[in-house]
Amino acid sequence: MQAELLEQTDSLDGEKKAEMVKKLHESVRQHIEKKNEQYVTKANKGRRQVLFEPGDWVWVHMRKERFSARRRSKLHPRRDGPFQVLERINDNAYKLDLPGEYNISSTFNVSALSPFDVGDDSRMNPFKERGNDGNQQAFKDPLHVPVGPITRTRSKKINEALNGLIQEIWADSSTRHSKLGPKEDENVINLIQAIEG
Repeated sequence: MQAELLEQTDSLDGEKKAEMVKKLHESVRQHIEKKNEQYVTKANKGRRQVLFEPGDWVWVHMRKERFSARRRSKLHPRRDGPFQVLERINDNAYKLDLPGEYNISSTFNVSALSPFDVGDDSRMNPFKERGNDGNQQAFKDPLHVPVGPITRTRSKKINEALNGLIQEIWADSSTRHSKLGPKEDENVINLIQAIEG
């Protein structure tokens, strides 16, 4: 192909040669740009852009290279924080409000940061009091048995709810002012007899 190109350029005058070389350069440039766009879209396929604003709270991923004193062992925490973003240098770098005990630069790449989200879940929010992580559904309807496996905790709660219901019904039966309807009263009495029998 190069030989053909040289033969064609020998028969052309200077202006036509320059024009042909310009066209060749333009087509190569367009081809390179097209390939670069394909490479960029393929490389960024699973990535998402994360932007922080001054005042946002973030977690810092502590890499061994940068936090050697805090990551002496693999059992130490991998992230620390939350820290407040002081300044956005660009989309890729942020300056954080770090305590002086760290003795490192307070500028971080966005790959070392993750957003600190204070959600409604108390297990994920360190500022709220923690409670029992078990099923915290209150048995508002004592005859309702929850769906799922019956664990010891669930069994205990069902027993307590049933005992409370039985005591309430016996107390109401003496005064004849039941909170349940006649059909529910009959079902509960049958249940009590089945438990006792």
